[in-house]
Amino acid sequence: MRILYKIFLSGTFLFTLSACNSIPFLASGDKSTGKSKEEAVLPTDRESLHADHNKIEFTAKDLEDGAVTGDWTIEEVGGERVNPDTPAYLKFVPKEKKVYGNNGCNTINADYSYNKEEHTLTFSNMLSTMRLCQSMNAMDDRINLALQNTVAYTWSHNDDNYYLQFTDANGNTVLTLMHQTFDFLNGAWLISAIEDESINDPEMKIVIDIDGMKIHGNTGCNLFNGSIDIDMETANTINFHNIVTTRMACENPENQTRLIVALEDVAHAKPIDANTVILVNLLRKPMLTLKRL
Repeated sequence: MRILYKIFLSGTFLFTLSACNSIPFLASGDKSTGKSKEEAVLPTDRESLHADHNKIEFTAKDLEDGAVTGDWTIEEVGGERVNPDTPAYLKFVPKEKKVYGNNGCNTINADYSYNKEEHTLTFSNMLSTMRLCQSMNAMDDRINLALQNTVAYTWSHNDDNYYLQFTDANGNTVLTLMHQTFDFLNGAWLISAIEDESINDPEMKIVIDIDGMKIHGNTGCNLFNGSIDIDMETANTINFHNIVTTRMACENPENQTRLIVALEDVAHAKPIDANTVILVNLLRKPMLTLKRL
């Protein structure tokens, strides 16, 4: 049995019991989706690459225009740094008009509405689990209260990072969040360069599925797939791992090896434009250049 409480934004708290229902939330092992991780399974040999072209992609320009979407790490509450045992974050899903996340102790979700022209933002129908977490020192309750008091938002840009500030009716910043979305990576890509060397192989492709936390593609000889991890505690950090391939003999096996090694070294993704992305390592050295198919 999971005990839930419903937070009314008027400030009144009503405790309810739910016998079989659970709150949709982001699994601790997979921070960007509610899906559990599955063991990698290769596609059928020579299976054609495909991507969901109906996915909504968001760019920095969308943020500048006032869009509220994607994954955000909660950095500060009321000007005080958040250092929880569990990463505190929010994931906005515009299609559902829902926000999911964690306040550093408990998983939460709520409805949200906003006006990007006026930069207003409100949360309602908030639900939370009720774990007791002593190490947070009531920071989790302060995050819930900050969401309750949010009426507007602003954003700022610092180097490669985007920040979202929630403000209350008096204009005070109640929450500061750091952008973590990788939706711009969704889709099928041609690998045009490994490190600083151009690659002219129309078969070397990759499909990235951020929602499913999976990748699959073609090394130019063998099919491969793998898993994705997104670090909610570090700005714009993404990793590819558990990469497996089929085992056909390759005419140029060094390119396949270089591709797999480069993928496993990726730490950040940098969009150049709508059709070009550079994947870099921790030292910001380019590992792969991708061109959208």
